[in-house]
Parts: sequence; C-alpha cells; structure tokens
Amino acid sequence: MVRSRHIPTVASTRLANELRSQRDKAGLSQEAVAEKMGWAESKLYRIENDKSRVLLRDVKRLLDLYGTDARQAEAIVELARLAGEPDWWHQYSGAIPEWFQVYVMLEASASHIYGYESELIPGIMQTERYVRAIMSTAPGADSDEEIENKIRLRGDRQARLTDEHAPDFWLVINEAVIRRVVGGREVMAEQIGHLIRLARLRNITLQVLPFGVGAHSAMAGSFSLLKFPAPDDPDKVYVEQHIGGLYTQKPQDVKWYSLTFDYLRAQALGPEQTLAMLRSAMAELA
Repeated sequence: MVRSRHIPTVASTRLANELRSQRDKAGLSQEAVAEKMGWAESKLYRIENDKSRVLLRDVKRLLDLYGTDARQAEAIVELARLAGEPDWWHQYSGAIPEWFQVYVMLEASASHIYGYESELIPGIMQTERYVRAIMSTAPGADSDEEIENKIRLRGDRQARLTDEHAPDFWLVINEAVIRRVVGGREVMAEQIGHLIRLARLRNITLQVLPFGVGAHSAMAGSFSLLKFPAPDDPDKVYVEQHIGGLYTQKPQDVKWYSLTFDYLRAQALGPEQTLAMLRSAMAELA
C-alpha cells in the first residue's frame, strides 16, 4: 500500500512542537520513548519534526507516557484532530510550487513578520492589477486558471493582515520599489495608494529605504524574518529565489538577518516620512 504524502499544516507543526515539548518536560530521550512505544527512533524523529502524520491513538499513548495533565492533554488531542485537516491554501496547491507552500504555512502561523524588499511590492500587499503586470513579464506563460489562482491566493493571504489574529508586520522597502513604474502610471498609483492604506493599520509598520543612504547591509537582496507565538518554535528566515526558496533557523543565521533588519530600519525613513514620500510619488504619477 502506498502512503499518501504528508503535507504539513499550521496545526500539525504546532502539534509536533507540543509533543517534543512534552517529551522534554518528561525528561525522556527520543531513544527511550521509541523503545517504550515499540517504534524505530526514526519514526519519533519524523513525528516531532512534522515530517509524517501521527495517528490520534499514538498521540494519546505519547501523552500518557509523558504524564501530561488532563487539561493540557485534551487541548493537544484536539490539536491532533485539527492537524489532519488541510489548511486553506491547499486549494491553490496546483498553482504554486511546493517550496512556496511552505512559506505560506509559516506566514499564516507567524506572530511577527519582518521583511525587506528590494525590487517589488511583497505579494501580501500587491493589488490585482500590479500582480497581473508582474506575471506578464515572466518567461513561459501560465494558464489562465493558474494566474487566477495565484491572484486569489494573494488576496487570501492579504486578508490575514486585517483579521483578529493578524501578525505584526514590519516592512522596509527600497525606494526603487515605488519608483519603478509597474503596469503603467495608473496601476502604479493605485498600488501606492493601497500601500498607504495598509500602512495606516495598527499592526503594520512601513518604511522606505531612500536612495540617499547609499550602500546598506541588505544589498544582496530581499528576505523575511518570521517569529512565532510558541516559545519553543524557533525564528526562521526565508529568502526567495526565482526557482525556489531558502529557509534557515540556525541561530547564527537568524541573528545575522535580525541585525541586518535593525540596521535597515535605522537607516530608513520613519513611518510618517515614508507616508509623505508615498503620497508624493502617487501625486507624480497622477
């Protein structure tokens, strides 16, 4: 029998973190738990790293072994039930590459997102006409259905910026992002106006890094730094490339990108100065 491929979800990732945390609290090694459960150690490793699906009965057995108190165990079991349900973005899985699905999952579960963009408005803030203009430049045309799915995905991602669990989002964009006229003057003016509206939201901080600063610490390119509500869920860095994405949670890498972002926001225009520049840029396009 061929097993279906495990697709991580926000709930399954949280479940993996919870099970690993409960084992640590119980003071048990992976080897000891695997032996008591009658498993290969590799199976527990895969469960705790969200690389394979875990059965509900196995979750209950693990929690009994760890001595998890009844109330917390009940919450974790409910999380295990949710872990089997696909996340909302899986409906777009045919339109976006698997490596980017991982980022969408991380974005959806993050409590804080810090980002730097050097060339274009980030997808989560793009207007529909701006998206279409970008897609028209890509080598190799997508089908109409794929284009529409990608546009709907961006809209669903953007909706999270205003929901009750919206993350704190701090973005620094290079001045080139707003000076490069994408899709024509009208499309670009609309996009900048949309940025202005988003920048007024309480959970969004937007800064422009002006040309006048000269050389800066992120000249190698764009990146995102994501932080998560669970204390044992490490910060992650995402760097997108044309045909893939690079993820890292190594402490030294995360520290380097965190310092880089601190330098960027220190050099960038403040939020009010940024809004003034955006209004001026929009007026020039009108």
